Amino acid sequence: MELIPEIKNRVTAGSFQDLPIPEDSLDRVLNAGRIAPSAKNRQPWRFIVLKDPEIKEKLKNSAYGDERFSEAPVVIAACTTNIGYRMPNGELSYPMDLSFAISFMMIQAEHENLGSALVTTYREDDVKNLLTIPYSMKVVMMLLIGRVEKPVDKETRLPVNRVIYFDQW
Repeated sequence: MELIPEIKNRVTAGSFQDLPIPEDSLDRVLNAGRIAPSAKNRQPWRFIVLKDPEIKEKLKNSAYGDERFSEAPVVIAACTTNIGYRMPNGELSYPMDLSFAISFMMIQAEHENLGSALVTTYREDDVKNLLTIPYSMKVVMMLLIGRVEKPVDKETRLPVNRVIYFDQW
């Protein structure tokens, strides 16, 4: 099994088709995030899965009118339970932990022939209030999933020799 095709083919969805996601596909996407690695295996994530059109419409308003919230059949709010934990190198762990989980979900979505879009532009307080998220938690990012209507243009990647070094810079 080679994962590179899923990684290479994944693009950000610019818009979504009005089609439901099969529940078994959604379950596999969510499970991919659940089993992702985290610092000291703390698993500091909670995922709120949103399908209700009214809630998604309100989220769209919190995301400055991003139409994809209305289009995507599923929105996943990725929250952390562990805002203050720092790794031994001094960095907060939750940005990396949640990034791993969402990345695993995005790759699984691609494997399921679903598109995804990562959203980090929203008013967090509005989202927390709408979804009744406890004050002590943080909404780190949201993932939109569905059948892609229109992908965003594929971004060109830097060549290997510009980003990978061996033994020294």
